[in-house]
Amino acid sequence: MPHVTLHALEDELAGREPALIGELTSAVVSVYGEWARSSVDVRLIGIPAGRWARGGTAVATAAPSVTFGMREEVFAREDAARVVAHLVAAFTDAVTAVFGDGCRDEVLVELVGQPTSRSGLGGRVIGS
Repeated sequence: MPHVTLHALEDELAGREPALIGELTSAVVSVYGEWARSSVDVRLIGIPAGRWARGGTAVATAAPSVTFGMREEVFAREDAARVVAHLVAAFTDAVTAVFGDGCRDEVLVELVGQPTSRSGLGGRVIGS
């Protein structure tokens, strides 16, 4: 199950949830195909003012950040560089479609690979 987590300042996130869910899900589908849509898990995390800091000081504004959890095996494929580039571009486009193009250069996208042997679902290791 691919999972997308977006962190944004709460005041900037509020009211944008439906659009973000749609855009982030479509970003995954644009890379993996329509078959993946029903398994995309999106988590939107709003951070209250004063709890996001940079350089030791709370920030008043911050571009959203996206973390995408995926199977580690994807990074070993022959087309890994293309898949990574497409995911980064698709998630950045999804965020800017909702928050505006002004944050594009600061949108952080992190792709996190997880071996199936280190994940569980329903009390069982997925890779078993």
